[in-house]
Amino acid sequence: MPIPFITVCTVSRPLFSPLLVYFLFILFLLPHGHHGAQANYYKNKEINIGVIIDVNSRIGKEEQTAMEIAAQNEAPKGRSVSLHFLDSNRDPQQVASAAENLIKEKKLIAIIGMHSWQKTALVADVGNRTQVPVLSFASPAITSPTIQLRWPLLIRMANDGSAQVKCIEDIVRACNWGRVIVIYEEDAYGGDSGMSALLAEALQNIGVEIEYRLVLPSFSSVSNAKGLVQEELVKLENETLCRVFIVLQSSLTMVTNLFREAKKLRLVGGETESAWIIPDSITNMLDSVDKSIISSMNGTIGIKTQYSNHNKEYVKFEKRFRANRSEENSKPGIYALRAYDSIKIITRAIKSSSDDSSSLLKNILSDSFSGLSGEIRFEGKMLSQNPKFKIVKVDGEKNNELDIWTTDYNGGVKNKNTKEKAWPGLDKVPKGWAMPSKAKPMRIVVPAQAMFKEFVEDMNRTNSNGKIFHGFSIEVFHKVMEQLNYTDTLQYIFESKSGSYDDLVELVHNKNCDAVVGDITILSKRSKDVEFTQPYTESGLTMVVPAKSKESPWMFMKPFTREVWLVVAFILIYTMFIVWFLEHPSNPEFKGSLNDQIATAMWFAFCSLFFAHREKIYNHLTRVVIAVWLFLVFVLTASYTANLSSMLTIQSMEPSVTSMESLKSNNLTVGYDNGTFVGKYLVEVHNFSSTNIKAIDSVEKYIKEFESKGISAAFLEAPYAKVFLHKHCKGYIADTSHTATFRFGGFGFAFQKGSPFAREFSEGILRLSEKGDLKILENDLTPPNECSMNVSSDETRSLGLKSFWGLCLISFSTSTICFLLSLIHLIKNYQRYEEANRGSVTPSGGVWDKAARIAIYFYDKEMGLRRAQSSSEPSLVMIQS
Repeated sequence: MPIPFITVCTVSRPLFSPLLVYFLFILFLLPHGHHGAQANYYKNKEINIGVIIDVNSRIGKEEQTAMEIAAQNEAPKGRSVSLHFLDSNRDPQQVASAAENLIKEKKLIAIIGMHSWQKTALVADVGNRTQVPVLSFASPAITSPTIQLRWPLLIRMANDGSAQVKCIEDIVRACNWGRVIVIYEEDAYGGDSGMSALLAEALQNIGVEIEYRLVLPSFSSVSNAKGLVQEELVKLENETLCRVFIVLQSSLTMVTNLFREAKKLRLVGGETESAWIIPDSITNMLDSVDKSIISSMNGTIGIKTQYSNHNKEYVKFEKRFRANRSEENSKPGIYALRAYDSIKIITRAIKSSSDDSSSLLKNILSDSFSGLSGEIRFEGKMLSQNPKFKIVKVDGEKNNELDIWTTDYNGGVKNKNTKEKAWPGLDKVPKGWAMPSKAKPMRIVVPAQAMFKEFVEDMNRTNSNGKIFHGFSIEVFHKVMEQLNYTDTLQYIFESKSGSYDDLVELVHNKNCDAVVGDITILSKRSKDVEFTQPYTESGLTMVVPAKSKESPWMFMKPFTREVWLVVAFILIYTMFIVWFLEHPSNPEFKGSLNDQIATAMWFAFCSLFFAHREKIYNHLTRVVIAVWLFLVFVLTASYTANLSSMLTIQSMEPSVTSMESLKSNNLTVGYDNGTFVGKYLVEVHNFSSTNIKAIDSVEKYIKEFESKGISAAFLEAPYAKVFLHKHCKGYIADTSHTATFRFGGFGFAFQKGSPFAREFSEGILRLSEKGDLKILENDLTPPNECSMNVSSDETRSLGLKSFWGLCLISFSTSTICFLLSLIHLIKNYQRYEEANRGSVTPSGGVWDKAARIAIYFYDKEMGLRRAQSSSEPSLVMIQS
């Protein structure tokens, strides 16, 4: 037989040509063969739909019940809906293979289900090959723009994780939690669908750090989940004080073990300061779980998908759902409602579909209706409506709704209790931090080698709170404790530690202690590692230098300002002129040659300053001028004497060094407090040479270094400089120009990052400042002493023109008025004189000629009328010419 076959195959070409043509025709139709066969599926009376869910889980059973009800209620008239279930609780590759076999065997028109994105992606690949639409309940945390290109038949009946992450972000921000712990259970591939990265980015935007990540393996991959969870929680409890837990994703079985073990460790419960946030995938199941599970979650904040449970369709569905379920808590959750709507979507779309999958897909995407789970509408092959979440709090064995969260409300929250409570409506916001107890008190470190004991001093005694310290910083701490009512409730213990202030801050950063209390300067570099309170005192860089006496050969000029001296000199000269003008016509002592007249007038004016003038006064107007002038002189003399005495009595001091530049240019050595940041600050910011900077260990050593010329200046922080000068005001002075220029954050207390005590202590410090208690403590820091009594805030000032301008104006006005009265009298006499001599001399000329004649007339009167009569005519003729 083989021989003939070979023969036929080799020689009978005409015989094989029709067979070859038929074979090529079959190959040509092969890509369309399945599609053509599938076309009949849409016309069959039986509509076959594949469902991939975990049929053994509580959610899967609820979904199965809901879909079966939907298949009965929503089947097109004259047709039936057959559901073919596949168990999703196995390897994703096996699920995809089983789905492909089911499509071929049962002639499926669509596949619904999959809560895992990995399984959804693999089944979507199967949908691409078989041209069967896939409706998934899963969606990646971040939607990639290539999803629609890679899986054109995939429809996501879910939103991505961004909305839920934004809701968690708003809760954390509203409660002022600075640090959180993220807990999630890995999926079968060891991932978290990108939710962790999405949450980290959202929290970073509001300045919240993830303190710890607790990653739990898949529940199905461990044999002793209870022991594993307990071990991890104990480890977490010992490594961090943060108590804000965000369960990002977890199965119900794993989260049940998590909360039961957390309750045993007192990490959860309404009486603790711990805060727990659970996602909608867990909260949505709480309506149908055992009450014992809910009781272990007491105080937990849950995010739950919002849907209406009051419309007629829901009530009807719930009644049938409960009838088909035997469990005690058989209320349908969001998963059951969404499963019902998924069947309804398919049956609505198939009514108007033609004969291919593209028509079914188009009808699904273009459909829009109000389902049990909410508004069903697709955009970009994903649910387009913005999700709406209920914020619930687990209270005992029930859930109390607090608020509604929606992205449509200005990207924030919609609160129905805003008039009564702050969002999210909690009666008491947990601190989210481990509260100190007698077993684990708050460990507070205090500087052991503080240079200025006025701020921190070790009393070398102990009590129930550890070592006893005294000083301004410690007093502020105790006052804040009283403000916060923590005196009897907050368990703490003081410990002294040696080292620099940076070392103490590093202890808090490394979590070797809980806080540092003392004269800790708030710096930008330090604030990156710890949480500082509000400063309780200001701080800046002050240069303290030896003082030198402020002596000058022109000290006698300093009682008055330059303006006063100039005005007094002007009034003196003006008064001298007025006295001469008024007296020389009738007073023989003011007659003589022009030089004699000037000398007499000047001598009279100068002697009047000391009330020693002897010249007799003839004119009454002159007496008025002199009276006012002498009163001005009396006031000026008394003021000058008093101010000069004050300047000579209180020694005026000035800095021996006036600027940083002079220190650097002269290569002088400066000192700073050992252990503080000032030394490094001088080198890095002010470019001092490290060889010219000396660390000083005590206040007494500062004095010795100054006296021995070991240092020329000391750079102290402003509070230290204030205390230093309060004790050593004689011989030292501060150049405060740098204090205003180079300012720091002030003194504050340092806590661990995210600690709520930093915020609470800041509020306490502000209350002390507003009530004035902080100012009282500052005054007690520098009580009155010899220095404060002898040193005035400002040196005696020169008296300015503002003190005397009134008297000067009166003197000038009086002299001017008397001058004008005398001038008027002179002009009248001259007119009479001119009328008497008009016959011999004809007056002519302008104003200046007339003024010249009046001046000549005034001058000639002192030489006698006889001489004036004998010489008046020629003089007048000369002027006219």
